[in-house]
Amino acid sequence: MVGGTMDHLTCLLPGGYVDETGVLHRQVELAPLSGHEEELLADRRFPGGATLVTVILSHCVRRLGNISPVPVELVRRLLVADRHYLLLRLRAITFGAQVQATARCPWADCSKKVDIDFSLQDIPIQESQAQGPLYTMQLSPEAAFKDETGEAYRAVTFRLPNGEDQEVVAPLVAGDAARAFAVLLGRCIQSIGPWEHPSEALLRRLSPLAQQEIERRIAAAAPQVELAMEAQCPECGHDFTVPFDPQEFFLGELRISRDLLDREVHYLAYHYHWSEQEIMAMPRDKRRRYIAVLADELEKLHHGA
Repeated sequence: MVGGTMDHLTCLLPGGYVDETGVLHRQVELAPLSGHEEELLADRRFPGGATLVTVILSHCVRRLGNISPVPVELVRRLLVADRHYLLLRLRAITFGAQVQATARCPWADCSKKVDIDFSLQDIPIQESQAQGPLYTMQLSPEAAFKDETGEAYRAVTFRLPNGEDQEVVAPLVAGDAARAFAVLLGRCIQSIGPWEHPSEALLRRLSPLAQQEIERRIAAAAPQVELAMEAQCPECGHDFTVPFDPQEFFLGELRISRDLLDREVHYLAYHYHWSEQEIMAMPRDKRRRYIAVLADELEKLHHGA
């Protein structure tokens, strides 16, 4: 569900945030990106990835349910799929819903570039069927956790991965994906049998089958944003799947050089006498519409002189 005005968008998160009193907050009011967020993106010294997503969303999410303003700590605790969903909506109100991208055919005898054109509105979104924040499952008898005495425990309580988890595991992914997965799983598991917030040593004793079963149940309970697009190579005719990472795609699309941003601000300030604060508060498309209009007017004056 999506609605709102030209400047702000109102939508429902596929998962939502459950506060300390058990109230579920799903409705979000989202403001478009302004020059202030572009300035953050232009600063190469600023951390990227999930940390940058947290900062960008904390600037643009104006309301979550009846919570306003929305603190950065809350944005960090939003579910991974909800953050992906917000990035898609943010992209839509910044550049529009239509996406044009290029991929390379994965077939070794082809490897041609393929143009991909799709709408963000067509990306499948699956809402959570059950709202947490905690979920309980039973391991299969074969996957049951056994203590030192051999007694078996099958009850596991978990929560769903959120932005804070992404920030923690992101530095581990490239160097040790298995370690990153173990850390993520350990952060999500809240109890095993009688052990609440089990230690890392205890979690290491979970069998691969137990880990697999818990991972599957987490995936089944979580809302889903489809992160793969189907494509066909016009050269060889093969169908293939293209991974679509809204985080990398959107943040990469938004990156603007600091020099270009400064020049755009200077251009408008010089001719319109607006303050830097006024110009930086504009969304990019509005700023560039003014630049285009101004360029046309200056061109007319130049030819009329």
